[in-house]
Amino acid sequence: MNEKTYDIAVLKGDGIGLEVVDEAIKVLEALDAPKFNFSEHPCGAGHYLEHGDPLPKSTVEACRQADAVLLGAMGLPHVRWPDGTEMRPQVDLRFMLDLYAGVRPIYLYSEAHTPLKGLQAGDIDFVILRENVEGLFASMNGGIELRGEVAVDSMVITRSGTERIARYAFQLARKRQRQPMKVTCVDKANVFKSMAFFRAIFDEVAAEFADVERDYAYIDALAMYLVQRPQSYDVLVSENMFGDIISDLAAGLVGGLGMAPSGDIGEDAAVFQPSHGTAPDIAGKGLANPVAAILSAALMLRWLGESHSDPAAERGAERIEVAVRCIVQEPGVGTPDLGGVMNTGELGDTIVGVL
Repeated sequence: MNEKTYDIAVLKGDGIGLEVVDEAIKVLEALDAPKFNFSEHPCGAGHYLEHGDPLPKSTVEACRQADAVLLGAMGLPHVRWPDGTEMRPQVDLRFMLDLYAGVRPIYLYSEAHTPLKGLQAGDIDFVILRENVEGLFASMNGGIELRGEVAVDSMVITRSGTERIARYAFQLARKRQRQPMKVTCVDKANVFKSMAFFRAIFDEVAAEFADVERDYAYIDALAMYLVQRPQSYDVLVSENMFGDIISDLAAGLVGGLGMAPSGDIGEDAAVFQPSHGTAPDIAGKGLANPVAAILSAALMLRWLGESHSDPAAERGAERIEVAVRCIVQEPGVGTPDLGGVMNTGELGDTIVGVL
C-alpha cells in the first residue's frame, strides 16, 4: 500500500509559538510514517508590524488547500487594533474556515503536575468541546461602543450551530468509550434565554444517543466541580466564551497550558495548536514547554488518520502520546513550568529519543 504524504501548513506566529512549533515538527519528522510536506506561511502580530496584515489572504488560502494546519501562538500584548483589542488571527481563522469544534483534551500525565491532592496519573481524563464560531465571540468584530459611555457585545446561539457541536460531543463520547460514556452540557440556563435555548437543543440531540449519559452543570458551579471532582467528567460541551475560560482552569489541574493541546475542527479543514498564548516574557529563552504543541501534532495525526482512513497516522499519534507519557510522568522531568531543568529543545529531543 502506498504511504500517504500530508501537506501541512505551518503558522508559527509570535513569541514562543515559533519555538514550540519547531519541536512539534521535529517530533513529527522522527516518525517512520506517515510523511509530511511542511510549508511555512506568514501570520501574527509581528507580521502586522512589518507588513500591515496579521493574516494575509495567501496564508488563509494555504490553510484551505493544506491537509491540516499546525499553528504556534499569535498576538502580542502591545500590538493592538485602534479599538484596543489585540490581534487575534488564530480566532479569525476559525471563523474563515468554519472550525466550529474546539477540541481540548485534558489529561493528567503525572501526579506531580496537579495542585490537587490524592490524584494519580490518568485520574483526570476528559475533553472540553468548545463551540468555536458563535456565542459571545460572534460579536468579536461587531460589538458596539457608543459615545464612550456604553459598550455592547451580544451572545449569539443558533439552532444549527448548537446541533452540530452537541452531536460532535456525543459522537466523541462514543469514540472515547469511557465508562460511563457521558456528555455534560455547560451553560447558564437558569438565567439567560440564550443558554436555555442551548440546553434545549442539547436535549434534542441527546435523544439520538440513548447509550450516552447526559449531564448538566451551570458554568459557575462547574468551576468548583472541576476542582473538587475532575475525574467524574468525560466530555463537556459549552458555548464559546465559557469553553475558553474553563479550558484554562482545566489546564491548571494538569500542569498548566504547556500541557494542554487543542484542535479547531470543521467539515473541510482543521487547525491544531497548543492552548497557550505567545508568552513574550519568556520567548527566545528556551523556557517554553513544547508538550502542548507536540500533543497537538498528535491530535492532528488522529484527525488525519480518521479523515483519510490511514492507520499509519493513527499509530503515529499513539506513539507520540506514549512517548510524552514516558518522559513527563517522572517528577522533576521537563521544562521549568513542570519543575524540571530541561530547555525547550532538550525536552523535544528527549521525546524524539523515546520515539
